[in-house]
This record gives sequence, structure tokens and C-alpha cells, in this order.
Amino acid sequence: MYYPLKFNPILKERLWGGTKLRDIFGKPIASDSVGESWEISTVEGDISVVANGDLAHTSLQQLIDENPEALLGKSVVERFGTAFPILIKFIDAKQDLSIQLHPNDELAKKRHNSFGKTEMWYIMDAETDADLIVGFNKTVTKKAYQKSLENNTLLELLHYEKVKEGDTFFINTGKIHAIGAGVVLAEIQQTSDVTYRVFDFNRKDKAGQLRELHTDLALDAIDYEKKDDFKVVYTTDTNTVNSMVDSPYFKTNYLQLTENMNFDLSQRDSFTIYMCVAGEATIVNEHGKAHLNKGETILLSASSTKVSIHTQDATLLEVTI
Repeated sequence: MYYPLKFNPILKERLWGGTKLRDIFGKPIASDSVGESWEISTVEGDISVVANGDLAHTSLQQLIDENPEALLGKSVVERFGTAFPILIKFIDAKQDLSIQLHPNDELAKKRHNSFGKTEMWYIMDAETDADLIVGFNKTVTKKAYQKSLENNTLLELLHYEKVKEGDTFFINTGKIHAIGAGVVLAEIQQTSDVTYRVFDFNRKDKAGQLRELHTDLALDAIDYEKKDDFKVVYTTDTNTVNSMVDSPYFKTNYLQLTENMNFDLSQRDSFTIYMCVAGEATIVNEHGKAHLNKGETILLSASSTKVSIHTQDATLLEVTI
């Protein structure tokens, strides 16, 4: 019923964005400051639209509403209803992103009627000495954190992590973080656009205004404890499924393929997403096929029981619930 679905990218201009989503992936970008390509989304106002085949021009939400269990999987519908539970992006940071964090499910529901925002990053490209901010470099108190904001010394409390292609990070809710300049990454996250920005390097937007900070909202959402729980260790064996992340919010596998592979999905009660982070491949199921280049994403419905991946060289992130 559902062939492999590709969607039109939803492109987001950002103060910190650049041109690499066009230069590396060929995204249809005219601006010099596009920071995000939303690949699969049902965030209100930014709902993905099918780009290929007979269902082209149909919104993802419409497809879900018409047959939720076939598209999402029975267990996914039982947990999330007809809300698509994850948001898939590619991000280009020409400049440092703001220092920020995201609330957990309970706080996000109470304050914003939203999911929280647990996320995962896979580094696709990184300039020399590029880094991320991930958590604190020591456990701090709320009072010490507030004082650092007042004294403009927050950066002294933060942990910086140098990155290279293939590095992967799991960012729990409450963890203070920022993507550094010169990094291009694939992001998998809960469906949420709730961000608490706590420091933005005193930058101004195009209108000459300082961007809004969420200092008070963040205070009860921050995890002030130093934790080394963010770096994902995974195997990279070829032509097999390597587990990367297995969380309550999403599961991600690493597939480095040098030959055609067939997979039985009949026991998987979930949709499947393939993000191509290197090379190219053709994804084939019972109802059709779609070609996948680096920087592109495909959605397979839960009703797909078999998939063949035709390639001589591709690295894919496989995402399910």
C-alpha cells in the first residue's frame, strides 16, 4: 500500500546557518543562512508533504489520519495516537548555536502541551577543531549557575567536546548543550519544538534585536549534575545491523553497507526511517522503490514486511520506535 516515501525538505533560515545543506546535499536553497532541513515532521505549521510517486503532494498527517496503524504501527498508535512521535533533521552550523536545553515530557506537557525533547546527533561533517557543548564540566548548584549568568561566566562551567565524522551523541532532556560552528549533523528527536535558550553570545538578529532568552523557564528544567552519559559507543561492522541508541523515544541502528541486503520487518510493529549519511542506495519494499542520496531520508510504513537495500556503498541510520 505504501511505497518508500520521500518528503520535500522544510528549510529553516537561522541566524547561525550557512550553505552546506545546499553545497554538500544539494538542498534547494537560495539563502546563505539556512541552518536546518526538516526531513520528516508533523510539527504544527511544518507538516511534511510527500515528494515522490502517486501520493506526491499529500501531507504526512493526512496519510496518518487515513490509516494510522498501517503507517505508524499498532503499538505506536497506542502510545502516541495519530501524532508522529519523532522529528528528523539535518543541521548546518556555520556559527555556534545558542546554549540551550529542553524540558522533559512532564514539564513540557504542563507548560506547553508538548512532548519533551530528547535528541540524538550523528556528526556528518566537522571542520578542524569543531566542537560541541554538552553538559557541565563539574556538578553545579542552581545558585552557582544563576551567578554565572549574572557575571557572564557561564562558558567557564561548560564541557566542550571535540568532534569528527561518525561521532554520535545522545542528549537527554535537561542537559545544557550547543552545536559548535563548523558542524553538520543528522538529528533525531522527539516531536517537539520547545527550546529554552539561556545564552546567545549577545548576538543580534537581522532586525538588530537580541534574541529572546528563557532564563526563568530553564531554571527548573536544567540537570545541574556533571554526567558523562552523552557519547554513544557503537560498532561499525559492515553489512549488518549495529545498535546505536535504544531509548523509550526512538531506536537507531547504524548500517554500513557494501552490498545489497534484504531485511525481514514482519515482526516490527513500527514505521522505519532511513537517513542516508554517506553514499547512496535504493530502498525497495513490496509496493515500490525510491533512491536515497547522502542527505536524504525515506519513510517506510509499519505495513512494510520486507525491505531490500540495493547499494555498493552507503551508510544509513535506521530509526524506529
